Amino acid sequence: MNLARNEDRLSKLAHSQNIGSRVRGALLLAGILAPMALLWGCSGVVSGQSTQPPPPQTYNISGTISPVAGGSGATLTLSGAASATTTANSSGNFTFSGLANGTYTATPSHAGYTFSPTSLSVTVSGANITTGLNFTATAQGGTHSISGTIGPVAGGSGATVTLSGAASATTTANSSGNFTFSGLANGTYAVTPSRTGFTFSPIVQSVTLNGANVTGLNFTATAFQTFSISGTISPTAGGSGATVTLSGPASASTTANSSGNYTFTGVANGTYTVTPSNAGYTFTPVNRSVPINGANVSAVNFTATPQQAHSAALSWTASTSTVSSYNVYRGTVNGGPYTLINLSLVTGPSYTDATVQSGVTYYYVTTAVDSSGVQSVDSNQVIATIP
Repeated sequence: MNLARNEDRLSKLAHSQNIGSRVRGALLLAGILAPMALLWGCSGVVSGQSTQPPPPQTYNISGTISPVAGGSGATLTLSGAASATTTANSSGNFTFSGLANGTYTATPSHAGYTFSPTSLSVTVSGANITTGLNFTATAQGGTHSISGTIGPVAGGSGATVTLSGAASATTTANSSGNFTFSGLANGTYAVTPSRTGFTFSPIVQSVTLNGANVTGLNFTATAFQTFSISGTISPTAGGSGATVTLSGPASASTTANSSGNYTFTGVANGTYTVTPSNAGYTFTPVNRSVPINGANVSAVNFTATPQQAHSAALSWTASTSTVSSYNVYRGTVNGGPYTLINLSLVTGPSYTDATVQSGVTYYYVTTAVDSSGVQSVDSNQVIATIP
């Protein structure tokens, strides 16, 4: 019985040890798997990290307000999916940028103007909007005028007045020096008077129309004194019809009358050069310097001399060979080089050169040409000095 009980205890102990061995094995396996699970988990987290989403794409809305007078400097207000304000440039163009997709309303405004349409709705959907967003500006109260006076009457009467800026125009002051520009839209303008022989104060005036006429835009004209230069070209044959040119602080040209007299008027103080010219004549002096200093200058005279027609008559002994014609060559250096001067072959042993100039020495040679066009060597050189 004791033996049997001992065997039973041993059997239970062995069973107990077997269970403990399994438990230890399971714990050991769990200890191995746990780091692996952690390792795999870390690997999964690294490979699956998320990035920041890209910024949303934005777009532009652009358009134009016309005419320029009403568009330039107009304020544009944007409402709807976003709000913004911008100012149209000097051409009336405007742009809103950095806009997300959505529906917007653009509304223009400018003091003194109404707009058609009053506002425009536009939807941005994945693209810029560059067409269809246009407005027309109309000056409130219709058009207006700019008027004034240029005095005194001596300078204002008949003066030219020029308008520039939001519109361009030209008018002439009446006999009292008064001027008016009408039919003008709101905007900024510049008014400039001008008249020969006068200066103006101020030189130009800027004026802004904003829903009303502008009057009293006045100027003062001051005459600046001018003088004359006159003289005679003689004899009449060379002076009549001669061209006389004035250069210096001012430029002008006139024609001497049938007596050879000429005059330049409206000449301000300064030093000028007077130069006559007439085909077939030389002049003494060639030109004259004329200072103007608070008085007219007269007797600025010239003498015209007919140009002499010169020529050089050439002749040579005919060749004893069979010759059909000759060529004539001319140079201005002793011994050449020479240039052919006859336009066609010379048939006889003489030639007149009518293209020479006074005071020049020329050097000539000739060649003989046979019926086959073969040309001989140069003849001896001859010299002609033109007086």
